[in-house]
Formats: sequence, structure tokens, C-alpha cells
Amino acid sequence: MNKYMATFIQDNLEEILNKWQEMMKEDSEERFFQVMSQEVIDKTSREFAELMISNLFEGENNYENRLIEFTNKVVRFGWSISFVMKAINHFSHIVYEMLEKNETITDANMKEYVMVFTNWITPMRDGILETYAKTWERTVQLQKIALQELSASLIPVFDKISVMPLVGTIDTERAKLIMENLLDGVVKHRAEVVLLDITGVPVVDTMVAHHIIQAADAVRLVGAKCMLVGIRPEIAQTIVTLGINLKDFTTTSTLQRGVEQALAWTNRKIVEVEVD
Repeated sequence: MNKYMATFIQDNLEEILNKWQEMMKEDSEERFFQVMSQEVIDKTSREFAELMISNLFEGENNYENRLIEFTNKVVRFGWSISFVMKAINHFSHIVYEMLEKNETITDANMKEYVMVFTNWITPMRDGILETYAKTWERTVQLQKIALQELSASLIPVFDKISVMPLVGTIDTERAKLIMENLLDGVVKHRAEVVLLDITGVPVVDTMVAHHIIQAADAVRLVGAKCMLVGIRPEIAQTIVTLGINLKDFTTTSTLQRGVEQALAWTNRKIVEVEVD
């Protein structure tokens, strides 16, 4: 039966895909069929159909390779897992209805075909769920690493003055990256003053404060001064409430004030110049 179904799908592929695309386009929450070109839609649709067919008669290795390749693609396209499940359900529903229409499926063999469809679709759902989860987890991890690297860079803004903008939460793993980039950057840029900008840090608790203090101590050990800038009122209140000791820090509410102080430490200042 599996080979017969695979052959039937291949022989009627154009009709199946047309019906399938129409059903998928009716999902108003899914943007893929609204924003992608018809060429991309057709190519992706055929790859999906090939995946569905391969599960019927190809070897396990070939099927798994197709599964991983297709899942990676739809994750990049932004398909939600619910949309992928709908794609499988719609495709199998169309095939079942067409087999009923041409009287391949009858009252006499209906139970047998229901079992065939169950054995076809259920492992596929499970496989896609598992592969999708792994692919998505890997994608999120890569994005996290990229964000960490981008948001933990020491940026020279003036001669001898550098800024490290911190964005997002700071855990132990990220604190280690911040420390490494901070010390490497101080030496590389010959910074005398480093501004740690926590404007983009949503929460400062005792653990975050501990990591920041450690970073500042490390900066001082290599001969530079460290300033904490971007302290919002709610963060200041939290620091006071938790009793976090920042007395060894110079702190400012904004990056601009921090830069002005850093210039003063290096015997410079910002002046207004009138241009004729």
C-alpha cells in the first residue's frame, strides 16, 4: 500500500500541491505564503511533498536527511511548529480525500487505510517535532552567542577612553565573556578609562552587581579606571534596597555624563565652538 500511495501522490502531485497551497494560504496568521515569491513557495511545497513521499518508501537514512534539511529550511523561514503540523495534516487529508474519490479507499478497506495513514503520519509528526526542537534550540543558541559577542565589545570612543555597552541579562557564563573582552580591549586600545554602560541591563541583582564589581576590579588591576554609567532610577533603588556596595565606583545616570567625567580624568573636556 505504501508504494501505491507514493506512486499515487507522484502521479497527482500538481493537483495535490495546488489544493495544499490553497489550504495553507487560508491560514491568516502565517506570513510565509503572503510575503514569499511564488517561486519560493512552489520550491518549498515540492520539497515538503518529497519529504512526505520519502517517508512512504525510502530508506531511513534518506528520509532522515530530507527531514533535517527541510526542517532547517522552515525554521529559517520562520514557520511555527503549529504551521508545520497543519501542513502535514492538510497534505494527508487531501491525499485521503482523493483516494476516497477514486474509490481506492472503500468501506471494505477503510480501517486498513486508516492504519496505513496513521503509520505514515504519526512518526513523521514525531520526527519533525524532535528535529524542529533541536534545530530551533541550536538557532537560539547561535543567536545568543552572537548577541553576547555583540553586546560585550569594548568600543573606543576617544583616545584613552572606551565604552562597553551591556545588553540583556548577565549570568556567570556571560560575565566570563565580558571579563575577557574587557581586559583584552583595555590592553588593545590602551584605555585609561572604561565606562560600563548598563542602560540595556533589565535587572541588577546581587549576582549581576558581583559580576560588575569583579570586572571593575580587573580593570583597575591592569591600570585603568572604571565607571558605571546608565543607572536608571529603578536600578538605583534596587541597588540601595539590596545594600549593594558600589562606593568604590564612580557612577552616573547617563553615558553622556560618564564621557564628560572620563574626559576630565584625562585632562580634557568638551567645548562648544561657534562656526561662522
